[in-house]
Amino acid sequence: MADTREKFTKKTDEAVKLIEEASAMDCSIKEICLYANISKQTYYNWIEKDKKLKDRIDELRATPFLLARTTVITGIKENYSNAMDYLKRKKKLEFGDNVDMTTGGKPINILFDDPFKITSKTKVDSRK
Repeated sequence: MADTREKFTKKTDEAVKLIEEASAMDCSIKEICLYANISKQTYYNWIEKDKKLKDRIDELRATPFLLARTTVITGIKENYSNAMDYLKRKKKLEFGDNVDMTTGGKPINILFDDPFKITSKTKVDSRK
């Protein structure tokens, strides 16, 4: 289905409104241009000449992330599992599912003379 609207070549309030709407959805530049019915070159010309518009686009593109963070924080309050999922992602070393890298109670690095070469001292139990 072809877009029969005439492409914007001059910056109008309507074109800027469409750019802002698409930016608030964190659309790519290609998608912003398609949504606002402007060419990529027009987009780049406009933001080059209008720093306030570029700053506004950048601010609006952060909107979905702020909404997602709000949802995450609300979810944390709802149950323990949500809170732990958040902590596991944000503080991996402290709350993540760490693997215990020991063999028979001895750290692996003690068993290897050369970390890139397995020696005869190394015993590997393939039954585990």
